[in-house]
Amino acid sequence: MGRIFEKRKYKMFARYDRMAKAFTRIGKEIAIAVKQGGPHPDGNPRLRLAIQSAKAANMPKDRIENAIKKASAKDASGYDEVTYEGYAPHGVAVVVETATDNPTRTVANVRMHFNKGNGSLGKTGSLDFLFERKGVFKIAKGDLDTEALELELIDHGLEDLAIDDHDLYIYTSFSDFGKMTRALEEKGIPVLSADKQRIPGTTVQLEESQQEEVIKLVENLEQDDDVQHVYHNLK
Repeated sequence: MGRIFEKRKYKMFARYDRMAKAFTRIGKEIAIAVKQGGPHPDGNPRLRLAIQSAKAANMPKDRIENAIKKASAKDASGYDEVTYEGYAPHGVAVVVETATDNPTRTVANVRMHFNKGNGSLGKTGSLDFLFERKGVFKIAKGDLDTEALELELIDHGLEDLAIDDHDLYIYTSFSDFGKMTRALEEKGIPVLSADKQRIPGTTVQLEESQQEEVIKLVENLEQDDDVQHVYHNLK
């Protein structure tokens, strides 16, 4: 009985940690969006997408409003978006996107994670060629006619459409991200989440024990408060 309780408690805390991390990441995205385009979602596409992501993550409405209000204050500190690149063990490429109010602290922490994970931090731009930047939109499948939707969205930058049991994933080039955002808004299609992701052109296949080393490094990076996204080319 004790072990079952401990396992449930661990799972509960793990879910809480993931949710807390998601809220922190989205809060920074809201802050960056407000600084760049103002506090009004109607005239700020990046803020609209950040709010949609917040709702999809079940972020409370008052917390969203507080994040916008805080970022709108004249004395609000801003965040620098800084990208770091390096190698995990066994030659796996890793790209780390951060949002930080203290780049000195952030680079020290990122380097520490790489060193502890038997990886190495590289020069910015050294691994960028291994990844393609794509816009990825997640929408609810519902009763949508996917074939008709695919044809409609081609003119707005659609490159690929993936489907699972409940959702559709729309892929665009990085440059067509804004165009697709406007198209989905005009068609009244709610977006569950929208991100600019880095998709690896080639992947590295490893044995299970080697994969665990890489995954541990990636998870440690993702837990860092300054880290927004971590991408890698592990298969």
